[in-house]
Amino acid sequence: MKDNKNISEKILKGRKIGGLVLFLYIVLVCASIAGIIYSGINAKDDNPDPLWMFVISIVFLCVGWFPLCGLKVLKPNEALVLTLFGKYIGTLKGDGFFFVNPFCTAFNPAAGTHLGQSGDVSQKGSVIAAATGTATVTTNAAELASRKISLKVMTLSNSKQKVNDVLGNPVEIAVAVMWKVSDTAKAVFNVDNFKEYLSLQCDTAVRNVVKIYPYDVTDNVDTTGDGEADDGSLRGSTEVVANRIKDEIQSKVTDAGLEIVDARITYLAYAPEIAAAMLQRQQASAIVDARKLIVDGAVGMVEMALERLSEKNTVELDEERKAAMVSNLLVVLCGNKEAQPVVNSGSLY
Repeated sequence: MKDNKNISEKILKGRKIGGLVLFLYIVLVCASIAGIIYSGINAKDDNPDPLWMFVISIVFLCVGWFPLCGLKVLKPNEALVLTLFGKYIGTLKGDGFFFVNPFCTAFNPAAGTHLGQSGDVSQKGSVIAAATGTATVTTNAAELASRKISLKVMTLSNSKQKVNDVLGNPVEIAVAVMWKVSDTAKAVFNVDNFKEYLSLQCDTAVRNVVKIYPYDVTDNVDTTGDGEADDGSLRGSTEVVANRIKDEIQSKVTDAGLEIVDARITYLAYAPEIAAAMLQRQQASAIVDARKLIVDGAVGMVEMALERLSEKNTVELDEERKAAMVSNLLVVLCGNKEAQPVVNSGSLY
């Protein structure tokens, strides 16, 4: 038995004759009408020719429309997968007016499925999908009748997910995935519904990648798998994380005939239950870093002041007075408030 994964796209050539077929049908209809009129005028008992002409014309007007079922119109970046009695015979691609076997049927199991994405969010019944990022199925007869597959680049915006990072901190993340159908045969035959399949693979890929990274830069964390700690993080390595998500999704949807053009992180934040605590942690870290910078600068200024006083012999200070001077300068330079000066009118000793 032939494996479905071996099915590859077969483009039907030389089928842009829809205009010619329609023209011939119109000519034959006009001829049938003329034949009915002629047979009616020249009907005689001893001449059976008008009667046969009348019968043929009536039969054609009754069943001659059937070949019109093989007329197909495609716009740019549209495709139609055709089957004949359950067997895949080929795909129509490119804009034009086509004619195929009238017994052929178009097959697209995702025709009534709408995702929260461009091209679907404007359709009826897809408002919920746009808000939640899930797939919805419509029963609109007109949409189900149109089995065309769009070959345009579409953007899938899945809903925010709560995922634990490598440190176990819950974060909320959302991604936008640009994708298109690259092989129509694989898309409709290898998976049950390629739109739902893509949406599910996006969710799982995001979870698989996010759990490798910390939200922010953290010591002793290996995000590349080389066995050495690095500074990768969700917040600081957005481009790297997005490319890794793209590659993860592509590896899952290749057999479904889909191509991932790009992936981008559209939302990233700590989960609400820990957001306040993490904000305090970030503020504390910022305060410590700022204090460290202030102290380093103050120590340098004190050292410079003592060196300048010693070089010019402005004043001679013993160790006790130097310690007192250093203490006073550090209080002035590192304090949050302005120092209140004290005027000493007497001797230092």
